[in-house]
Amino acid sequence: MNNAKKKILIVDDSELNRSLLSDMLSDSFEIVEAENGMEAMTILHEQELEICLMLLDIVMPIMDGFEVLAMMNQKGWIKTIPVIMISAETGGAYIDRAYDLGAIDYISRPFDERTVMHRVTSNFMLTVKQKEMSEMLSEQIYEKEKDNSLMIEILSHIVEFRNGESGLHVLHVHAITDMLLEQLVKKTDKYPLSAQERRLIGNASALHDIGKISIPSEVLNKPGRFTPEEFEIMKGHTIEGANMLSAIPFRGNESLIQLGYQICRWHHERYDGKGYPDGLKGDEIPIAAQVVAMADVYDALTSERVYKPAYTPEQAMHMILNGECGVFNPLLLDCLRDISGKLKEELNVISFGHVTESGIRDTVERTLKSGGQDVSNRSIRLLERERMKFKFLADISGEIMFEYSDVPQMISLSEWGSETLGMPVKIVDPATNAQWLNIFPEKDFADFTEGVKRTTPENPVFNRKYLLTIGGEKRWCKVIAKVMWGDSEAPEFDGAIGKIVDINDETVSMQSLERKAEHDSRTGLFNHNAAKKRISAALAEGKGKHYALAVFDLDNFKSANDVYGHLFGDEILETVANRIRENIRSTDIAARMGGDEFILFMEYKDSVEPQIKRIFERLTKRHKDFDVSVSMGIACTKDCKEDYDTLFTMADTAMYTVKRESKNSYCFYNPTMTTVLRGEE
Repeated sequence: MNNAKKKILIVDDSELNRSLLSDMLSDSFEIVEAENGMEAMTILHEQELEICLMLLDIVMPIMDGFEVLAMMNQKGWIKTIPVIMISAETGGAYIDRAYDLGAIDYISRPFDERTVMHRVTSNFMLTVKQKEMSEMLSEQIYEKEKDNSLMIEILSHIVEFRNGESGLHVLHVHAITDMLLEQLVKKTDKYPLSAQERRLIGNASALHDIGKISIPSEVLNKPGRFTPEEFEIMKGHTIEGANMLSAIPFRGNESLIQLGYQICRWHHERYDGKGYPDGLKGDEIPIAAQVVAMADVYDALTSERVYKPAYTPEQAMHMILNGECGVFNPLLLDCLRDISGKLKEELNVISFGHVTESGIRDTVERTLKSGGQDVSNRSIRLLERERMKFKFLADISGEIMFEYSDVPQMISLSEWGSETLGMPVKIVDPATNAQWLNIFPEKDFADFTEGVKRTTPENPVFNRKYLLTIGGEKRWCKVIAKVMWGDSEAPEFDGAIGKIVDINDETVSMQSLERKAEHDSRTGLFNHNAAKKRISAALAEGKGKHYALAVFDLDNFKSANDVYGHLFGDEILETVANRIRENIRSTDIAARMGGDEFILFMEYKDSVEPQIKRIFERLTKRHKDFDVSVSMGIACTKDCKEDYDTLFTMADTAMYTVKRESKNSYCFYNPTMTTVLRGEE
C-alpha cells in the first residue's frame, strides 16, 4: 500500500451521516461524498479507477442504493469497487437484496466508530489481497499461455522449416482463421462459436500440417508435379498428423487436442465431398477444419513455393471464389469476400511478436474477466497520462469537445467548451436540463442520442448538422461523435466522445449561394427549375388536396421596351413581381419563367376563381403611363393526374387560348382547347 490515501466514496442523502462517516475515516482515507445515487454515478464515471471502496445508503431520492448497485452491475464497476451498504433498514429482505446485487457487507445505523473502522479496513485489505492474487494469477496464466503458444510455434516452425516454406505461413493461417471466424459469427448463428472456441481454433490451426514430419523430404520438397504414388504419400500427412495428436497420453479430452485432430485430419476435405482423406461432404466437415482449409489455401496461393510463384491477393481471391481451388462452404466464401480488404492489410503488417503477444494477452483478459481483473498501477498511470493529454488538446483546440454517457445519461464538456457554452463541465440528465436544451433543442438532442445508438462497432461515427444557440446566437454547427462499444461478444452501446464544430459562416454562405441559384436576379422570384421542384414536391405530398397552376405573360411588354426603353421594361417586370408578392400567401409559389412569363401555384378549398380574380385585377393596374395587360391560363389538379408537366401543359394551353381570342383576360383549361406549340402564336 503506497503512502497516498485511497479514496472512499460515501453516498448518503443525509449530510449528518456523511459527516459522521467522514470524521471516522478521514485519517486513513481520502473521502469523496455524494448526496444521491445519480451524483454517485457521475463520480464513478469520472473516478472509477480511483475509488477503492463505497459506502452506500439504500433509501435516497433521485436514485436509491439498489438502483446504484444495479447500474454498477450493468457497467461492470461492481467487480472492481467493493460496496458496503449503510442503512437503518435491517429487514432480511433488504439485506438479502443488497448481497444479491453484489454488496460485500452491511453496516446498520446508528454508527459505531469501531465497527465502521473494522468493517471498512477489513474489507479494504481483503480487496487489496484479492487484487494481488488476481495479478499473480494473471501473470501465471500469461506465462502458461506464453509457454503453450511457444511450444505450438516451435513445433509448427519445425514443420515449416522441413517443408521449405516461410515461417510466416503458420502466423498467416492463424490470422486468416481468426478473421474468418469473427466474420462468420457476425454473419450467421448457424455455427454458435464462443470467443473461447474461436481462440482455440486459431491456436489449433498452427498444427494443421504437423503430419508432414512423417513425409519423406524428397516428396515433401519436390519442385515439380507429384506422380500419383507421390501424391498418395503426400495425402497421408492428414492422417499422420491426426494420429500424432490422438496418441498424446492423458490429454485426449483437451479441447485443443480435439480441435487439432479435426483440423489435421480434415483440412483437405472439400464441401462437395471431393477432398481427402475421408471424402466428407458439406457440414460433415467440422467448421474448424473448413475455416483452416480456406485459410491454408489463401496463404498457399499468395506465398511463394518451390513449385510456384506467389499470386497477388486479388488473383488468389478470384481463384478461390471462382472455384479453381476446390469447393468451399458458400458462407465462408461470403466471409472471405467481406474481409478481403482487411485481410490484405493485416497480412502485410503481421509480425511474430505482434501476433503472439496480442493473442496471449487476449487470452489472459478473457480468462480473468469473470473474476474482476484489476488494472495495474502502471496501467492507471498510463490512463491518467492519456486523460491529461486529451484534456490539454481539447482545451487548446478551440472546439467544443464532449463525452456523452448513456448510463447515467450525462454530458461532460471540455473546460473551453464549458466556458463557451456557459454550462457546467458535468451536465447530468441533459434531456431534461432546461439550460442545455436552450442550447441544443430537445428535438435535435433526441435525434443525436438516437443517432449515436443506431451506429455499429463497424461504423461507429455519427455526423450531423444542427442549429444550436451559442452565446445567445443561433449558429449552424456540425456534431461529430465517435461511439464507444463494450467488448462483450454482443457489444453494447457504452457512450460517445465528440466535438461541436461551428460551421455557421460556411453554411450561411452556401445557403446564400443556393438561394441565388434558385431565384431570378431581376425580380427576386423563384426561377422555373426551383419552382418546378417545389411544386412537384407539393403535388406528391399533398394527395387529395386541391391545387391550381396559373401561367401568364404580359401582352404588350415588347411595346414597353420599344417605346420607353429597356430600363422601363425592367421596371415593369419588377412592378409585376412586387404585385405578385403582395397578393399571394406564404404557402403559394411564384416564379418568373423568363422574359415576361410568370407562373403561380396555389392551394384552394372550394373554388380558386375568387383568388385568381383578385390577383388578376391587382396585376392589371396601370403603371405610370403604361397599361399592364396580362393573358393568364389556369389548370386545376382535379382535371389532371396531378403531375407538374401535365398541369403546366394544360395551363399553358389555356393561356394561349386567351392570347388568341381576347388578351388581358384569364380562363380555366377545358379538354376542348387545342394545345398550342410555342412559336405558333
